[in-house]
Amino acid sequence: MSKRGVNTVPSGKGWANKRDGAKRASKHFSTQKEAIAAGRATAKREGTEHRIQGRNGQFRDSNSYGNDPFPPRG
Repeated sequence: MSKRGVNTVPSGKGWANKRDGAKRASKHFSTQKEAIAAGRATAKREGTEHRIQGRNGQFRDSNSYGNDPFPPRG
């Protein structure tokens, strides 16, 4: 089973970190900066992906802290 990534997403008047496939957020924050720092720390600790979503609903950044595949040779 693969590890579920962490997504930093808008939530009400603040921000939250939510796992891939989860119905509810794991933790809420007043600022995006706080949510990003916590999401990054979780993703690093668990060796998984961290994605950051903007208020417009589009993901604006993504970092992988897991076992990335090697780039293709060519």
